[in-house]
Amino acid sequence: MTRHLAFAAFVSMSLSACAVIPDAPNVEGTPFAEGTPVRLGQPVRVGEVVVTPKAVVEDSRCPVDTQCVWAGRLIVRTRIDGAGWRDTANISLGETYATHGHGIVLASATPKSSDADEAYVEEITFVYEKMVVSLGRTGSTALRLP
Repeated sequence: MTRHLAFAAFVSMSLSACAVIPDAPNVEGTPFAEGTPVRLGQPVRVGEVVVTPKAVVEDSRCPVDTQCVWAGRLIVRTRIDGAGWRDTANISLGETYATHGHGIVLASATPKSSDADEAYVEEITFVYEKMVVSLGRTGSTALRLP
């Protein structure tokens, strides 16, 4: 009986050692340093997470050197990788997105040129910044970090 208990304990400890819980985001390639402008598909570190712009969902921004009634908006499908988790969200330029206790803002993007064609999305560069997310009784607050 003692042998069976010892064997069962050994097997359960051996199997529990197989569970790998990463302490860093698992992404393909080396992410660029925080604050680096990146193109679609290029990962960049933002605080403790890695952010990768995957696709331009909407770009109705007013082209450079053009007068528009409405400035338009830019929405980018963005993958966010943390330690042991992954999230994908549509993030609008200038708006904060919070997930798993991390706040991210799409802070800037290269302007749309007046002669832009369909291929221009491959040339856009995006800058993401870390935001501090604080949850209180009245909701959440996000603060941009320097």
